[in-house]
Amino acid sequence: MKSQDIRAKFLKFFEEKNHSIVPSAPMVLKDDPTLMFVNSGMAPFKEYFLGNAKPKNNRIADTQKCLRVSGKHNDLEEVGYDTYHHTLFEMLGNWSFGDYFKKEAIAWAWEFLTEVCAIDKAILYVTVFEGNEEDNLPMDSEAFDLWKQFISEDRILKGNKKDNFWEMGDQGPCGPCSEIHVDIRSPEEKVKISGRDLVNKDHPQVVEIWNLVFMQYNRKANGSLEVLPNKHIDTGMGFERLCMVLQGVQSNYDTDVFTPIIREIETITNSNYGKDQEIDVAIRVVADHVRAVAFSIADGQLPSNTGAGYVIRRILRRAIRYGFTFLNQKEPFIFKLAETLSIQMGMAFPEIKAQERLIENVIKEEESSFLRTLDQGLLLLDKVIENTPLKIIDGAKAFELYDTYGFPLDLTQLIAREKGYTIDAQGFENEMKKQKERSRAASVSETSDWMVVKEDDVQEFIGYDTLEADVKLTRYRKVVSKKEGEQYQLVFNMTPFYPEGGGQVGDKGSLEAPNGDVIYVLDTKKENNVTIHITKNLPKHLGDTFKAIVSKEHRQKSASNHTATHLLHQALRTILGTHVEQKGSLVKPKSLRFDFSHFAKVDVDQLQEIEDFVNARIRENLPLEEQRNIPMKKAIDEGAIALFGEKYGDSVRAIRFGQSMELCGGTHVKNTGDIWYFKIQSEGAIAAGIRRIEAITNMAVGDYFETIDKQYEALKEMLNNPKEPVKAVKSLQDENASLKKQIEMLLKEKSKGIKGDLVNELTEINGIQFLAKQLELDASGIKDVAFDLGSQFDNLFLLFASEQDGKAMLTCYISKELVSSKGLNAGQVVRELGKYIQGGGGGQPFFATAGGKSPKGIKEALEKAKDYIK
Repeated sequence: MKSQDIRAKFLKFFEEKNHSIVPSAPMVLKDDPTLMFVNSGMAPFKEYFLGNAKPKNNRIADTQKCLRVSGKHNDLEEVGYDTYHHTLFEMLGNWSFGDYFKKEAIAWAWEFLTEVCAIDKAILYVTVFEGNEEDNLPMDSEAFDLWKQFISEDRILKGNKKDNFWEMGDQGPCGPCSEIHVDIRSPEEKVKISGRDLVNKDHPQVVEIWNLVFMQYNRKANGSLEVLPNKHIDTGMGFERLCMVLQGVQSNYDTDVFTPIIREIETITNSNYGKDQEIDVAIRVVADHVRAVAFSIADGQLPSNTGAGYVIRRILRRAIRYGFTFLNQKEPFIFKLAETLSIQMGMAFPEIKAQERLIENVIKEEESSFLRTLDQGLLLLDKVIENTPLKIIDGAKAFELYDTYGFPLDLTQLIAREKGYTIDAQGFENEMKKQKERSRAASVSETSDWMVVKEDDVQEFIGYDTLEADVKLTRYRKVVSKKEGEQYQLVFNMTPFYPEGGGQVGDKGSLEAPNGDVIYVLDTKKENNVTIHITKNLPKHLGDTFKAIVSKEHRQKSASNHTATHLLHQALRTILGTHVEQKGSLVKPKSLRFDFSHFAKVDVDQLQEIEDFVNARIRENLPLEEQRNIPMKKAIDEGAIALFGEKYGDSVRAIRFGQSMELCGGTHVKNTGDIWYFKIQSEGAIAAGIRRIEAITNMAVGDYFETIDKQYEALKEMLNNPKEPVKAVKSLQDENASLKKQIEMLLKEKSKGIKGDLVNELTEINGIQFLAKQLELDASGIKDVAFDLGSQFDNLFLLFASEQDGKAMLTCYISKELVSSKGLNAGQVVRELGKYIQGGGGGQPFFATAGGKSPKGIKEALEKAKDYIK
C-alpha cells in the first residue's frame, strides 16, 4: 500500500466518523511562547484544550507536520542511527473536544488498524497507565477493561508515568494515555523473546505506532492535578511507522516515504545505501534533515542565528557535515533534493511545491556558507594541532572551534584522530555545560497559575473600532524572570489593545482604576488565542471596572507602517514581478521592515520606482475597505493575497486599499493619505533569494528630512557656503587625489634613498646578510624596499617594523635560497614575533607581514629577530 493511499485511508475513515478534516497547520508556532515548533499533532489545537476558543466541530482529524529537535521532545541525535526516529514526521491524529472519550477512541483505533489496514492482531500490543502514587492517581482500569474486548490480557501491558501519562508541559491539560505497539520481527526472533518484553525498550522492530491520550486533568503550577470540566481525546499515530508496517519493511527509510530521496542521494553522491554502516547513517541523516529544513522554509522559517531559525540552521549543518565527512561531498548537494521532495510530497502539502525554488536557493546558500566555515575550521584546527605538543587537544579549544566557528566536535575528533591526536572530551563537555547553564539562567522564569477573577468564556477584541473601553479583569497570573523581573499578565473580558502578531508589535497604553490609580500596559501579546496585557503592577481592586486606553501615538505610527507594508508589497509585485512573495515583516512605530522573495539585487532605479509607486498610492488618498468575516475562499477568489506559513480560519479579515488586497489581522490607517510619506532607507539580502527593505513613514520621515537638512547646512558651512556644494565637493576630491599621487611619488623617492643607506647597515651573521630596523614608510614602501634589496642579495634576512595610526606592523623578507637551505619561514617568524606587538599575521615562507595594536613591542620584536639566524 503506497504512502499516499495510507494517508487517504486514515482521513477517509475518520471523515466517515463525522470528523472535520483540516489541513496541516504551519510547523512554526507564532503565538505560543512555550514552543518554537509544532512537536505533536495536538499543538495547533491547544486553544481548544485550554478552553480559549471553541472549534466549529468537536471532532477533527488531520495529518500534521511535526518537528522534534529541541526541549523535552528532542530526537535529533538519534536520527540516522536508528530506523524510526525523525526530526520532521507526520502525525495522523483524531481529536474530540468534549465529545467522545475512551470507549470510541479505543474501538476506532482498533477498527482502523485491524480492519481497514488489515494488520495482524497477533503482532499488536497495547499499554495502559499503571497509576502513580506521587499524583495519587489510580490505574486506568477503564481503558484496561475496554481493551479486553479486543485483545487478550497478556497483550495489555501496564506502563509508568514516563510512558503512559502525557503532558503538554509543566502546566496545562494532561492525562493517561494508551499506546499501541507493533512487533514486526521475524518468527524466529519472536521465539527467542516475547514482544511484550521489548515494548518501550527502544527495539527497532517493536515500536509504538499510535498513542491515544485521554485528557482529563489540568496540571497546576504547584504540580497538583485538578479534573477538567470537559474530557478530550488527543491521538497521534506516526505516519512513517505505519507505512513501515503496511509496506512490510523493517525500517521507515525503506518505505516509499524515503526511498525516492535516498535513491537521489545515491545518484548525486555516487554512493550505495545498504553496504556500509557509516554511509547508511549519513544518507539517512541527509534524507531526514532535508525534509525538516525544506518544510520549515516553506512555512516561512529561514535558517538564522537566533531562535527557531537557529534550530533549522543546526539541522541543515548536521546534514552537511555528514555529507562532507562520510559521503565526500565538498560542494553543495543537498539543495538538489528539493525537486524529488516536491514530487514526493507536493500533493499532500502543496506549499512544498509552491516554494520549491526558494527552498533550493536557501539550502544551496546555507551549504556554501557552512562549507566555507568548515574550510576555515580545518585551518584553525591545524593551528591548534601545531601548538599542541602532547597529542591531546584541550577541550576548551575544541569548544571554541564549535561555539565560535560552528566546527562540530565529532568532525574535530575525526580529523584529530587521523593525525594521531585525541580530544579532551570531558573538557569540551564541561564548557558545553557552562554555556547551557548560562543560557538557562538567562531565560529561566516562574509562571503562576491563572487566578480567575470573573468567569468569561470568550474574550472580545474591539481595537479595530476604538482605542478606549471599559473592561473587567477576568484572570491574571504573575511571571518572574531574570530579564524582566516581576511582571503580571492580565486578561480582560474585552480589549482595545492589539496583541503582537502578523509582524506588528503589540500596543502600549494604560489602565485607569475608578480611584484614579494608573497602571501602564508595557506590551500586549497573544498566547493560545488569548490577548495578554503585560504590566509591572497588579490593580489593587481586582473587581473594578477599568478604563483601558491604548496609546494613540503608538497605534497610529504602527498602523501607518503596517499599511505601508501592504502598499510596498503591491509595488514590489508590480515592478519586480508577481513571483515576489512576502517572507516576513516587522512593523514598529518608528519603522518597518519587509522581507520578500526575489533572486537579484534591487537596483537604485527600481528602488526609486518602488518608492514613487507607494507615494503615488499615498497621494491618491485611498480609503480602507475592510471585510472582517469574509469566507476564506471568497477572499482569495476576489484577489486577496494569503501568506505561506500563516494559519487561517474558514472566515478571514481582508484589507483593501485600491488594488492592494491582503488577508491581515493588523491595524491600519483609515486612508492612505494618513501615511503622509514613504521613504526607503535600505535594501539588501538576508538569505539566498530573500531580500529585505527597511523604510519609514509619517513623522519619522519628517525627522529624517530635518536631519538631512541640518547635515546639508553643516557641510555647506564647512565648505565656506559655496553656491554649488556638489561642485565644491568634487573639487576637493580632485585635489585630494592629486595630493595622494604626489605623496606616493615622494614616498617612492624616499624609499630609493633609504635603500642605499640600508645596504650599509646590513650585518653578516653566520653567512646571512641580516637587518632588523624600524622604518618611517607605509606598507607598500616597505615591501618595495625589501624586494629591491632582495634582488641584490641571495642570503638576505630582513625584519622591518613601522608604526601608523597608533598600530604596529612587522614585515619579514627571507631570500628563497635561505628558505630552502636553512628551513627559515617568514610566516612563522611574524606569527611568533607578532605577540610582542599584540597581534599576528602570516604569509609566504619568503615574505610575510603581521599587524598589532601595541607599537611599544616593536623594539623587543626587532631584538628577537636575530635569534632566528644565530
